[in-house]
Amino acid sequence: MNRHERLSKLLDIVGQRERADVEELAAELDVSAATIRRDLDHLAEQQLLARTRGGAVATSIAYDLPLRHKAARHAPEKQRISAAAARLVQPGMVIGLNGGTTTTEVARSLATRPDLGEHGDPGITVVTNALNIANELVVRPHVKIVVTGGVARQQSFELTGPLATHILREISLDLLFLGVDAIDPDNGAFAHHEGEASINRLMASRAARVVVVADSSKLNRRAFAQICATDAIDTLITNTGVDAEVREAFEAAGTTVLTA
Repeated sequence: MNRHERLSKLLDIVGQRERADVEELAAELDVSAATIRRDLDHLAEQQLLARTRGGAVATSIAYDLPLRHKAARHAPEKQRISAAAARLVQPGMVIGLNGGTTTTEVARSLATRPDLGEHGDPGITVVTNALNIANELVVRPHVKIVVTGGVARQQSFELTGPLATHILREISLDLLFLGVDAIDPDNGAFAHHEGEASINRLMASRAARVVVVADSSKLNRRAFAQICATDAIDTLITNTGVDAEVREAFEAAGTTVLTA
């Protein structure tokens, strides 16, 4: 396990357990206690967790993490979620995808759908503000790519700012797959960055149906900037094992919950 994978694993463990001890982490990850202390100090400096005497605790607010760190987190869950999301797409649809690791997996699932664009059927149109998603899909003959424009963020590869709004105000989407940094049944969907939240909000407003794709680590959490309220979200696709009370809270707010 390299350092990048170890840091991601540490964030997962602390996030799931809310509190972790240095000695336990060292034994679990098969490294020295000194290595764990250095890693926890590094993550604490980035405000991704809080250090305690002898360990670390999770913070109540989610923090921004570069896409390269996020990619390895909850990978099996994201793949199942993305496969379930891709099954909602029909030939000829106009699909919106914002940036993020889960929406990137949705894009890959769409890219490998053998039935889209075959037998003379129309393919799909994908509108995205994510450079990495556009890069992956542009070579697919059954996918027409529309990129919003804007200023790219290194953290997420998303295009944001006024230049991104011009195209979005002139189009309509059949379906938006919305990746989020946090989602709460009472307060809605969130992003870490206010610029991304603004573009994502506009994308949601242009969609006939909004589908949030998020693994369960993002549920019942808040981040800095709200994207939209819960009643603007038609469907939440997440992994199995979601707490029954959490599921009921989302469905009470009008959001259908699908698990994969």
